[in-house]
Amino acid sequence: MELFLNDKLGKITFEIDQASEPEAVLIIAHGAGAGMHHPFMSNLAVRIVNEGISTIRFNFPYMEQGRKSPGSPKANIETWSMVLNHVAGIYPSLPLFLSGKSYGGRMASHLIAENSIEEVKGIIYYGFPLHAPGRDSTDRASHLTHIKVPQMFIQGTKDKLANLELMKEVTSELTDAQLEIIEEGDHSFNVPKRSGKTTDEILDLLAIKSATWIKNLVS
Repeated sequence: MELFLNDKLGKITFEIDQASEPEAVLIIAHGAGAGMHHPFMSNLAVRIVNEGISTIRFNFPYMEQGRKSPGSPKANIETWSMVLNHVAGIYPSLPLFLSGKSYGGRMASHLIAENSIEEVKGIIYYGFPLHAPGRDSTDRASHLTHIKVPQMFIQGTKDKLANLELMKEVTSELTDAQLEIIEEGDHSFNVPKRSGKTTDEILDLLAIKSATWIKNLVS
C-alpha cells in the first residue's frame, strides 16, 4: 500500500499484518540501513500478529527513494507523525503503540518526547542505539525523560551501540520503563551458536515479550 505524505517527502509504502481479533496495533519502523521488508522486520511482524497484535510497517522516504543515508531526522520524525495519524484513522478504537529497530525507534521517541499524542499508549525499542560503536555515551537518551508513556527497551548484551550498564542507568531514571535483556545478542539480535538459541527462537522471544507488555498495558 502507498501513503502520500506531502510534496516535499513524497509517497511511501506501508504494509499491514492483521491479527484476527487484535487487542492493539503496533507500528514498527525499520533501522537506518534496511527497509520494512528486511527479514527481521517481516518475521518479527508476523510473530507479533500471531500473538494477537496487528502490526504496520513502513519505509522512511529516504529508503523509499533508494538513498542509503537517513538524512535529516526532522523529515523522518515528520514521517512518523504522518504515519501515526494515518494509522489512527484506520484503527480509531484500538490502542496504538510505536516501535522501531534501532534508528526507527529513536525517531519515534523524538516524536512522542516533543508531542503529547493521546492515541499512543507506549513505545518499544528493538535495540535502542544509545551511542556510536566504541563511543559510550548517554547523550542520545537525554530526551527520553520527556516521554510520558510507558517505554520498553529490548537490548542485547553484546550490542556495540548500547553499553548495557549505561542502558541500565538510563532506564532507571525514567518514570515508566522496562529493560528486557537478550543474552549474547548483538545489535541485530544475532546470537552465537554457543548460546543454544536459533534466530527463530530469538524472534519468538522478542514477539512474546512485546505482546505480553502491550497486553498488560491495555488489559
